[in-house]
This record gives sequence, C-alpha cells and structure tokens, in this order.
Amino acid sequence: MSTHQVVLKHYSKELVRREVSDFVRDRWVALEGSVKGSRVFIRYLRDRPLTIKSPDEVTALIKRFRGVGARTFYATLNTYRDLSSAQTLDNLSNIIRTTPFWDIDTELSKWEYAVKAAEVISEYIESLGVRKSLYVMWSGEGMHVRISEKAFSKELISSNHPIDVAFAVVEFVLKEVRDKLIKLIKESGGVLKVENLVDAKRVFTSPLSIHRRLNLVTVCLRPNDLASFNPSWAGLDSFKHRSVWRDFDEGEADDLARKALQVVGRVKSAGLNPKSTRIGGALEKPKPLRGKHSKPGRIGRFEVMALLQAVRYYILTGDLSKAMSFGLNRAIFYAWAKHYGRAYSARRLVGVEPGSGIGLGRWKLVRVAGEEVPQSINGWFIMGGKEQLPEDYLRNVVRKIEPVIPYDLVWESALKYVSMFPKEVIADQRMFFKEVYKPVRDAFIQKVVEGSFREEKKIKEGGAGAREQRPRNVGEVKDKESSRKRKTLLDWMRKD
Repeated sequence: MSTHQVVLKHYSKELVRREVSDFVRDRWVALEGSVKGSRVFIRYLRDRPLTIKSPDEVTALIKRFRGVGARTFYATLNTYRDLSSAQTLDNLSNIIRTTPFWDIDTELSKWEYAVKAAEVISEYIESLGVRKSLYVMWSGEGMHVRISEKAFSKELISSNHPIDVAFAVVEFVLKEVRDKLIKLIKESGGVLKVENLVDAKRVFTSPLSIHRRLNLVTVCLRPNDLASFNPSWAGLDSFKHRSVWRDFDEGEADDLARKALQVVGRVKSAGLNPKSTRIGGALEKPKPLRGKHSKPGRIGRFEVMALLQAVRYYILTGDLSKAMSFGLNRAIFYAWAKHYGRAYSARRLVGVEPGSGIGLGRWKLVRVAGEEVPQSINGWFIMGGKEQLPEDYLRNVVRKIEPVIPYDLVWESALKYVSMFPKEVIADQRMFFKEVYKPVRDAFIQKVVEGSFREEKKIKEGGAGAREQRPRNVGEVKDKESSRKRKTLLDWMRKD
C-alpha cells in the first residue's frame, strides 16, 4: 500500500473525519505535505484561507493534494467570526476565542519525560480549579496540555482579548512550575523542552491528525490517563483516543485567567512580542529586521517571476503542484525569451515538436491565463525538452530564496499581494507582467514583504490630498508597525 493510500485510508474513517472537521471549524486550517524532503504547506484555496466545514472536505483535501503528499492537519489557536479573506485574519477584533496550550517536545525514545512534564503542568492547573476543560494531546514526539478555549466566560473575554488571556495563562503556569520542569529536563539529559508558543498566527495539530513524519496519530486523553499512557495509544490502526477536547465548563478557568493577567499583563493584543517562557532550550536570538538603511540579501528577478507566476496559477486554479510547475516554467520561458528575443516562440523553446515522442513523449500547447504553454502527457509544464516538476521548483526557487528570507513568509506575502489585483489582471499575460510583476521585481522584499507597495498604491489612489499627508520616510515611520507584522508572519508557521 502506497503512502498516499495509507493516509487516505486513515482520513476516510468516519471518526477521524468528524473529529478533524469539528475541531478545525471556525479556525484557519493548514495542511502539510512534502516534496523530496521539503515541507509544503497549503494555507489557501485559490485566494481564500483554507477552511473545513464538513467531514467530506477532510477526505477531499487529502485526495486533492496527494501530489504534495498531504498528510497532517493543523489549525490556528484562534477561532474567527470571518474567514473569508486573508485581510480579515489580520484584524484582532475578528478573533472569538484562543486556545491556551503548553508545548512539550522530546524524542520518541524518551517519551516518558513528556508524560511527566504534562503531569506537572496538569496537576498545577487542576489545583486552581480547572478540571473538566483540561485535556492532553500526544502529538507523535511530544505532548500538548490544552485548556478548552470555551473554559473562559463571555464576561471575561468581553473585557480581555482572547490572545491576552491565553498567553498570560500559559506564561503564568510555566513560571509557577518552572523548578519542577527544570528537574525533569536535567533527568532527560536536556532532551525535554517546554515552552509558551501562544501568538496571533500560531497553528497546532488537530486531534486524530497523522504526524508529519511518523505514522502515528495525534490522540487526546484526560490528565488521569497519563499514568497508563504509552505511545502505542497513537498507532495508526489501533489508536486510543478520547474526544475530551469537546468538554468544557464555561467560567471554570476565569480565576486562573484573572490571576495570570494580573501577573503577566495584557501584552499580545497591544502588538507586543514579549519574550515568552521556554524551559529546556536556548532561546533563539531574534533575527534582525531589515530596515531602510540595512543591506539585506536580494531575491533575483528569476525567483520573483517564478514565485509570482506560481501564486498566479494557484489563485486561478487552486492546484499547488501544477502552480510550482507553471511558475518555474514561465520563469525559464521569459529568461530565454529575453536572451533570444521576443520572436523566439514557445514551440522552439520546448525543444521538441508537438505530438512527437522525443524525450517526454507526446505533448501539446495549452492556453493558460492568456498564454500558450507547453504541457506534457503527464500534465506538467515543459521547457527545453524537460518537465518542470514541483521538486525542481523547490530546488531552483525555494532554496535560493530561503538564505535571504524564509520562504513561508515570502509565499504568504506574495499571495496577499497578487490577491490585491482584479482577476482580469491576474488572468491576462501582459497586464500581469506590467502591473503585478514589473513594479516589484527589483525590490520584492521591501515592496511586497514589508508592504511599501500597498502604501504607494494608497497614496497614488488618494490624489493630491493624500500626498500632503504622506510620511517623508515611509520605511522609518512604519518601522514599529512593520516590525510587529514581520514578527507575527515569521512566527505563525511554527508548529509542534
């Protein structure tokens, strides 16, 4: 049985489909796969945030993205009122509730230490009166201790932002049990790590999701199950799971939240990024932000073209695998066309005649977004007698961008940027080149990732009155705002 068949079999089980779809409802979903060892995340369908509203959609997504080995479902800590666009997700007032969780990492060979850490945290939380709303999850190589987001009363949430509540609760508990956790970390030989990962764009694993590398299932249990737990509970065909994430007692965590807020404060909704507690691992040094006068690396025109064309195809079709093929193909085409001249046709650049059996077998010209593009019998786009595969995109585009700036951030920013334009612009070859690619090709990080293109567009559309209000140095005036935005964008893809 192939890997895809194993994964599909799991997500075809009625219990699994129901647990995943019910848990991620009203959350922004992330689906993870991999191509040639490189991780791939699906966060959008076309230009809309990925969501799941029914059990059938769980199985359908696994089938749809089999080309990138889709296998693991994540969802945001937050539940939202509106998930219709990326812009609504940037609005903190759109958040309904946030799930507090304690992230416990270890190695599979030392799983007992994750259990012991979960016991320490759970016992302290229970001593403060939170019992029914408390549950634990085995994630494959570690554990989460979670409190249901519904354990906080509407009155508490109405006067305190949900992110502030979740962050403060996790931070407070970790500080209170720090000494006991440090003892366990020493006993584990430094393998164990426990930390507070609560922030606005964080995602975590859905119940009954398959681990991203191991054929193990994320299972839920009660704290009193920890004494008898072992990793066999997470077996793919024999998992032992309790749907305890559904249980809560509204208001039972209010006293804990008030105490935590008094000690930690309300920091997250103010856009601050205080150093959160991490026990058992050296804190990463924050990466310096690239300001106006710094000298960051630069993404080349070839990589910008490939990226934006991939995003363009993905928005128009929703097919991530072929989007990577299309993006690399168009970048190669325009690079060669520039070298040989515009009269050098797509047919000549393919390297073989249509319908021939040379190299790739039969192929044809297909019309995509106003362009004639060569496509092989396998469905991949071709150039120079060679198919452009997703792994080629990862090697020639992603791995050249990564040393300059995290690719996840670049993809997210590019999706938001291209989605600004009307569909008629995205779907037209000449308009896309002129209005989307050309204005940012030599300053992609500054204009797209750091957002100065949006500011320029607003000023241009606002007329003379807007120009009078324009900051003399947009980069400097928006430094604090862009720093906060960059931080959350860089952080949101971190997972357990």
